[in-house]
Amino acid sequence: MARSLIGGLIADGWEPGLICVADPDERQMETLAARFPIDTTQDNQAAVEKADAVVLAVKPQIIGQVARTLAPVVGRQQPLVISIAAGIRETALRNWLGEDTAIVRAMPNTPALVQSGATALYANAGVSEDQRNLAESILRAVGLALWVEDEAMMDAVTALSGSGPAYFFLFMEALQSAGKRLGLGEETARLLTLQTAFGASKMALESSDDPATLRRRVTSPGGTTERAIGVLQQHDFEAIVRLALEAATERSRELASEFGKD
Repeated sequence: MARSLIGGLIADGWEPGLICVADPDERQMETLAARFPIDTTQDNQAAVEKADAVVLAVKPQIIGQVARTLAPVVGRQQPLVISIAAGIRETALRNWLGEDTAIVRAMPNTPALVQSGATALYANAGVSEDQRNLAESILRAVGLALWVEDEAMMDAVTALSGSGPAYFFLFMEALQSAGKRLGLGEETARLLTLQTAFGASKMALESSDDPATLRRRVTSPGGTTERAIGVLQQHDFEAIVRLALEAATERSRELASEFGKD
């Protein structure tokens, strides 16, 4: 995700020399430096020393350790801190980094890799209007960015858009497999699946109608689509999706409990 943000920012016109990335893995730094004309370091504190914004692009399992080591320099520098660690609450981040830290939680998703991500953001009371604009501009470099005012909604965001690409990939996988079982060649089934998914998403994005209306337009009475939709509804497709999102939401809450402790 950090690589996606770097690429998106540079493509959006940000000066590469103003971006500094820290990672303890020297090979990671070499790979990033070879791809982007940015500054790199293996010292987290050095990266934060002159930063206006700090993006914590680390796993929930280690964010507490990382944040604690950054607390002294964050306290001196007072940058905006943007966390993309799933499930980790603002209160935990503030406990680790300092009570006065300006914190934005962000939940981007993997289509950010192709500048088509969807990100929800939540800001604590310490974030100024200028810092909100800065956080939004950073995440908008890789796609859609919108704000939620209730931090509790970030668990639902994680379940819907954070994990959502995997749900679509699973459905595409099933479509392709079913097409092959019906006699289509593997490449034909793959390309038809990909283009159909792309086309449906493009139609939904460019239309003022909601997905239910678009679905009804495709579903002719007594036709093939109606028969297929009937099978999905017979097996309570909507309930399956709802249960899946509820499970992902609960796991996001569990992550907060597991890795958000002092």
